[in-house]
Amino acid sequence: MGRDGFLVPVETKKKTGVSTSWILLDRNGEGTILDVDKYAIMRRVHIHARDLRILDPLLSYPSTILGREKVIVLNLEHIKAIITADEVLLRDPFDDNVIPIVEELQRRLPPIIANYKGQQEEEDLQGTRDDVVTSEENEFPFEFRALEVALEAICSFLDARTIELESDAYPALDELTSKISSRNLDRVRKLKSAMTRLTNRVQKVRDELEQLLDDDDDMADLYLSRKLAEASSPVSGSGAPNWFFASPTIGSKISKTSRTSPTTVQGEYDVEELEMLLEAYFMQIEGTLNKLTTLREYIDDTEDYINIQLDNHRNQLIQLELLLSSATVSISVYSLVAAIFGMNIPYTWKEGHGYVFKWVVIIAGIVCASLFISIISYARHKGLVGS
Repeated sequence: MGRDGFLVPVETKKKTGVSTSWILLDRNGEGTILDVDKYAIMRRVHIHARDLRILDPLLSYPSTILGREKVIVLNLEHIKAIITADEVLLRDPFDDNVIPIVEELQRRLPPIIANYKGQQEEEDLQGTRDDVVTSEENEFPFEFRALEVALEAICSFLDARTIELESDAYPALDELTSKISSRNLDRVRKLKSAMTRLTNRVQKVRDELEQLLDDDDDMADLYLSRKLAEASSPVSGSGAPNWFFASPTIGSKISKTSRTSPTTVQGEYDVEELEMLLEAYFMQIEGTLNKLTTLREYIDDTEDYINIQLDNHRNQLIQLELLLSSATVSISVYSLVAAIFGMNIPYTWKEGHGYVFKWVVIIAGIVCASLFISIISYARHKGLVGS
């Protein structure tokens, strides 16, 4: 029994090495838990060890979407999967972040034709067949449905983390601007580190989708059902496999090309269907990255504002220090006069001239005050002290 509502039969395998948990989902969305080693996985899906190593959580590999001959290797954050033309292998199915993906795959992997079983008793048989044919023509290949679930899950996951970060960061930044303290500074520092890590994760997914969109050959490698049909079905006279005509758009384009150019090169595939799918999630992940960029700019603006405030406080301290230094110089001159007249040295002019003490004190005070005013005036003239 699985967790959170999905039931899966357990398949027991003989362990030949270090085993890991996988869940196998077929075309009908039915799951089977596999506890096998990597060699059993390699034999089952015909994949090389270097490609399987990308899915090892102990190794730090960037986000990757690889198209191989018979499989798609998918490594997107916590989503580590191998997609074939008729099944999906998902690693660590009991992880809290993977369980919703398993449930979504079980819901969306079954073909649309299954929805028409309950309508066959109520509708005309011919009309039902027409609806089924239409649903088969418009239906995505199996591997694209699985890929869409994975892309939707990772884009939603990263966007949710971004929204959580925004809800914590903006109030913290506003609080820091109103009160600069060690606690607020440390809180913003942690949020900035979390934003940098999240930005790198989003950037890796975006770069992988952009690289895939820029290369039509890489996108063509993801058409597993088309390659499978091309290998198993006879090729038509126009050089295009019969699988192409499962899509009216692709079929019409190939037919038009065949009429205009009888020497159509086999292998020039139409990737418009996959391109539109990838572009939709590329725009979504681009929007998430723009949110993080806006948050980074807000943090940078807050840092600039904080630095301006600190510079202003620093300038005020410098001005205060200049005032104190000027006062100290002025008082030191007054102290020098007092020290000179306080010496026990006999002077002839001191005898009978007691009124001189009064004038010495007054003149010394005037000189010290004039010196202090002169220093402050010079500092204001040079812009060292604010007016």
